[in-house]
Amino acid sequence: MTDARLIQRLEPTGLRLAPSQVWGGMRLVPVLRDTVRGDLRMTLRTYDDEAAVVSVKGGLKEPGLKYVSYVPHGLVMTWAGRQSEAVYGAQLQPSDGKRLKAGPFSIRLLHRMAHREDRRQLRMLPLHLAMEGFLSLQFGGPEIAWAEYSREGLSRGLDPRSESSVPGWALPMLDGALRTFEIHSQQVGLLLFKDDALLSAFIVAHPEDYRALHRTLVEDFYGELLLQYSFGDEPELGLTLDASRVSSLEDLRGELNRMRQDWADFHGFMAGGLFGVDVTSTRVYKAGGFLLQRFHTSLDPDEENHIGEAIVGTDGTLEYLKTYRLSSAQTRRAYLLSQLAESDWHLETTAERLRTTSQDLAVRLRNAGFGYLLKDSVLEAAQRKHRR
Repeated sequence: MTDARLIQRLEPTGLRLAPSQVWGGMRLVPVLRDTVRGDLRMTLRTYDDEAAVVSVKGGLKEPGLKYVSYVPHGLVMTWAGRQSEAVYGAQLQPSDGKRLKAGPFSIRLLHRMAHREDRRQLRMLPLHLAMEGFLSLQFGGPEIAWAEYSREGLSRGLDPRSESSVPGWALPMLDGALRTFEIHSQQVGLLLFKDDALLSAFIVAHPEDYRALHRTLVEDFYGELLLQYSFGDEPELGLTLDASRVSSLEDLRGELNRMRQDWADFHGFMAGGLFGVDVTSTRVYKAGGFLLQRFHTSLDPDEENHIGEAIVGTDGTLEYLKTYRLSSAQTRRAYLLSQLAESDWHLETTAERLRTTSQDLAVRLRNAGFGYLLKDSVLEAAQRKHRR
């Protein structure tokens, strides 16, 4: 039976949007929560290592599938067993994983993306949880030994698989925006736009937790749109009161409420590539009445695409959300792999699905960084055909 908390369409249930704040090419849209349950809390755990190795399969120091990246921090999730129980912060473990020295560098070994540490405490690695799921898509490669594939491709699939992203601190404008703008008393999250393109969404369950985690956004990683050149400040999206409809304080209150709703509707429209679209979700961990999951959108190259992770409560309320916008190149790579997988990795069949030739498909795979899956002779023949 499918868990009703597993997201099929991402909706900001229990949340509303406030007017945006603009700094250069960055637009920050506060996310507010009117009803705060208080039975799910997040606290920060910082790491000061140059890199982390996360054991996905196998032990920390044993052979097995590993995820390698720079991981500046983790989140520790603490939940109550009943809604009536009060939860404040978390009893943090004195250490997380093991550390190795590699010359002047420190490498942290971590066990799993989401690791249970106590009866009601879970440590997870934000965004990396979603990225690991993205990298694992069709990771196994061909299951049938088609003649076109290399020995490496047939035996190891996509191992290793890598993607590049941009750290938030690479753009000083983001740091300035996060330092400058106010945090609302009911704010639990933020929609981050660059040149009015949605880069990411970050939402937690409690306003106090968001206030403590607000600055971590500069440590997160983003797609290439973060460094997209901007010619100047984003336009202020102004709304005005209709003075003809105001003759009392009650009328003024009504007009202000209308303006707030107009702001929320417009910013929701701007985030339409994430909210309200169908997603494919995978269960990661069940914690009491909460379900931690990761998801991705359609991966259609003609659409805006995001990956992310979410926590949904028993009543369907979105309690936690962290997303990453895929670049066009990342989407194309994922789309190619999905089309191959749906055709059992048969080049001719996949080429027909894509309305192209097998030679052109081989060239596209090479250009996408997957040339190692194919035999050299197949690639050489495809390149000769492609040049004619």
